[in-house]
Amino acid sequence: MRYLHTMVRVTDVDASLDFYCNKLGLEEVRRIDNDKGRFTLIFLAAPKDKGTSSAARAPELELTYNWDPETYTGGRNFGHLAYKVDDIYATCRRLMDGGVTINRPPRDGHMAFVRSPDNISIEILQEGDPLPPAEPWASMPNTGAW
Repeated sequence: MRYLHTMVRVTDVDASLDFYCNKLGLEEVRRIDNDKGRFTLIFLAAPKDKGTSSAARAPELELTYNWDPETYTGGRNFGHLAYKVDDIYATCRRLMDGGVTINRPPRDGHMAFVRSPDNISIEILQEGDPLPPAEPWASMPNTGAW
């Protein structure tokens, strides 16, 4: 058995790709448009997780866009996605500069949480040992739910 992907439904492809790719740093690896089923699947991977064959690929994030409008609720009951990054402070700064709210700042130099445009909670973890506490993160309060 091999873990393949996590799927989240999205309501706005452009807003979702802006968040996941332009701000979070994932890359689109393939896209499937299904005319009969009236949906689009967009598979994303972290740059270090991209492989050349399906056997070499790490688990991916599948964004599912249903062409017919639907209302999705309860993003929090999904749980969260988690990604390790080389520099949690630089990642959070890039996200903030892109207009993303840091719901749980990386006060400990190890863990932060943000939310996608569809309210999916995303955990960001520091690769390796935690970074030393630093401002503005060390004294930044939580914002909203994460």
